[in-house]
Order: sequence, then C-alpha cells, then structure tokens
Amino acid sequence: MAFSRSVSIQSRLARLSMAIGSLTLTALAVTSPWQSLQAQSLTPSTANHISAEAVDSQSASLSFTQAWQQLQQVSDKLKADQQQVNRAKAQAEASKSLSYPSLDISGSYTHLEKPIELDLRDLNPIASLDPGALPPAIGNIIGAIPGSLFVTPFTEQDIFRASLQAMWPIYTGGKITAAQGIKAAQVSEQQQQFVLTQRDLFMQLVDRYFAVAVTQAALQTQSEFVTSLEEHAEHAKQLELQGQIARVELLNAQVALDDARVKMRHAQRQNEMANIALSRMLQLSSVAPSSQLFVLPNQPSLSQVSSLTQASHPALKLLQAKEQQANQLVDLEKGSYHPTVFLYGNYTLYEDDSLFSKVEPDWLVGVGVKVPLLSRDGHSGKVQAAKSAQLQARHMKAQTQQDLSLLVDQTYRQLLQADEEINALNTTKALAKENLRLRELAFNQGLSTSVERVDAESKLHGVQTQQLAAQYRYIQAYAKLMVLSGQLDEFIARVEYQNQSAK
Repeated sequence: MAFSRSVSIQSRLARLSMAIGSLTLTALAVTSPWQSLQAQSLTPSTANHISAEAVDSQSASLSFTQAWQQLQQVSDKLKADQQQVNRAKAQAEASKSLSYPSLDISGSYTHLEKPIELDLRDLNPIASLDPGALPPAIGNIIGAIPGSLFVTPFTEQDIFRASLQAMWPIYTGGKITAAQGIKAAQVSEQQQQFVLTQRDLFMQLVDRYFAVAVTQAALQTQSEFVTSLEEHAEHAKQLELQGQIARVELLNAQVALDDARVKMRHAQRQNEMANIALSRMLQLSSVAPSSQLFVLPNQPSLSQVSSLTQASHPALKLLQAKEQQANQLVDLEKGSYHPTVFLYGNYTLYEDDSLFSKVEPDWLVGVGVKVPLLSRDGHSGKVQAAKSAQLQARHMKAQTQQDLSLLVDQTYRQLLQADEEINALNTTKALAKENLRLRELAFNQGLSTSVERVDAESKLHGVQTQQLAAQYRYIQAYAKLMVLSGQLDEFIARVEYQNQSAK
C-alpha cells in the first residue's frame, strides 16, 4: 500500500506539471499592431449614457460626443473584445491556485489473485530444520499440527480503501511564478488590444459621422447651384423670347441645368449612403448629426504629439506585454531543470479489518523531492525558442516605434496640407464669386454668352466642393493625430467648442 501511495503522489506531481505547462504562451507569435494604427482612439475617461430624449428611436439628432457614447454601448466588436479581457482576467485568477495545496478523496477496490499470506514454515528457524534429524517424538508433534495454523493472512482477496490525500508544492524552480506572470501579462495584452479596437472604432466613427456632414454640405451646395442655373435658364428663356440672345444660348443654359440636376441626385444618394452607414454603425434607424466641420486657428504641436504617442500608444504597451510573456516563458522553461519540492500527506478514512490494515498507520505526512535527470521534452530547445520570442518582441517594439513616428509625421503634414488648401481656396472662391458677378452682368447686357456665365458658376461650385473635401481631410488628419497621441478628450472638446460657437 505504501507503493500505491507513492504512485498517487507521483501522479499528482504529473498533474501539477501539466497545469503549469498549460499556462505557457498560447499566442506567443508576436504580430505587429501596425495594421490598426491607421484608425485609432483612446476611450474617454467618462462616458455617460445617452438619455432617451437625446436618442429617439426613429430619428436621432446627435452631437459627435453622443454618437461616440452610443457606439461604445452598442458595438458588438467592442463587447467581444471586452469578453476577451474578462476571459484573460479569469484565467489569471485561476493561475493563482497553482500555489495552493491540493486535497483529494480517493477510493479504490482491488481484487487480488490470492490473499497476501505468510507461512511460518517458510521462516527460519523452522524452514532450516531437517525433519529427519529431529527426535521422533518432536517430529510426530510437529506433523500433527494442521498446516493452516502456520499461515497468517495479511490481507483479504478483495480490498476496499478510502483515504484523504494532500499535496502542496513548496518549490518548483520558479515555474509557478513564471506561469502566473504569463497570465498577468496576457491580461495587459488583451486590455491594450481592447483600447486598439476602441481607437479603430473611433476613427471609423469620425469618417462616417463627418462624411454625413460633408455630403450634406455638398448636397446643399449642389442644390444652390441648380437653383441658380434654374434662374439663369428662366432668364435666358425670357431674353430668347425678346430676341436678345440666340436660341443656342438658351439650349446651353438648359443643358447645364439638366447636368446639374443629375449631379444633385448623385449628391443626394451619396448623402443617403453616408447616413445609412452611420445609422447602421450606431444601430439607429435614422441619425441627424449636429456637429459640423471645423478648422483650428492654431495647429497642434508636432513635438508634443510625437512624445505622447511614443509614451502612451497602446500598440507599444501591447508589445511590452508580449515581451513580458516571453521573459516569463524563459523562466518557465529554465525552471524545468530545477528540482520540485513538495509536502504530502495521507489520512485513511476507511479500510478492511485485515492484519495489514491494523499494522498500517491511519495517517502519514512527509516531504518529497523530484529531480529531473533525463527528459524527452526538449527543454534546451524550448528555452532557445522562448529567447527567440523575447528578441522578436523587442525588435517588433522598436519597429513599431519607428512606424508610429513616421505615421505621426505623415499625418501632421497632411493636416498642414489640408489647412493650406482651405486657406488658398478662400482666395480662389472670392475670385470665382467676383467672376460670376461680372459674367452675370455681362450676360444680362448681351456682352457675354451663356457658356461663359455657366462656366463661371461651375468654377465657383467646383471651388466650394474642393474646400469641403479639404475640410474633411483636415478633420480626418486632426482626429488621427489626437488618437495616436491619446488626446481623444481634446478632439471631443474641440468639436463641442465648435458646436457652441456655431449656435
């Protein structure tokens, strides 16, 4: 029975080793978060629920801040990633139990080929006696004794046992600590991945929300263009009836009007598609954005944005968590070369009435040690693989720092380019308006053709459309800079300030 206890302890040690082994990195391959760097944002520290008055089930007039809060509430992608964080936390909490002792109740039934017995005739000095050398009287007495009296049964043929077994690892060469460290680092990794997902959703919201504003403004501009051409065509019709202009001038005005109407319907469909995309994203039937496009009088500091990005970007923190996992994995694999020391104990709850059971103690405690001498697990190769993963994480972090620096520089220059384009188009728009005024006067006096007048208004419309596109690119670049540097609150504050200024 002592042998069976030894086997039980060995099996419990094996289960402990398997539990530690299962805590190695499940996704050690380090992937670059560069793919998600193009669209990111940090969650605001306080996100209040949108009131029922602010979000109507049929039509919702939302500011950008309210739209962001709504998206955080309804996004299934965000909810899925949150559950991934919760899963990692639960696994980290479960890994703490590796340091605790284990306590089991075990029972067994064993059927032996035959009971374990001891025949005294097999023991000295009786076994060494020669019956022929004994006096006849003594030999006759011994021969008259039944053989069963010399046999002592130690066990029965059917053995039932129940016991309480305990085992507590007190030294594992750092394997338990390393396994717990891996799980803690995986929690940090999933938390940073959650932030990256939030930033990706934020940039999608910026694109879709302000796309509605841009397409709405473009539709308004095109509608005004159509209205102006309708007035021009009607005026040309009156002039043609009075014989002041040729019919070709009237036809030219009508052709320009028809073409403008087609483009207005196209702009209307673009606005409808932008509204549908935003509504589906926010899971609302209809949305009416209230925040408008804006341009800052002063641009953000490039050095400040760069320093904040390098100091706090979640992609770098994610790779740092990966590096921590690799460091712990190295310690875990090196721990396999160390001995395992454990405390163990056993308390018998039920046993039969055999002699062996009476002799055997009811409980026992002890200290055990297990020293690895030869293994087929390939520990040296695993240690080398863990070190390679460690170096991989460091190189990926360095590369990501370079990529982030480049992305900030590129985006900042895109911001400046958009701002310069907006300012330059202001002068162009003023020129186009003056040119349209002069062409209108000349046409009314018969000194200019309808083609020239329509061309002047088309140029003004084109300048207005270009300026809207430049404003949209400016918003995108500014939002990207803010989310790269973790200044989402700053972006939201700017939007809210523009909303207040517009009122």
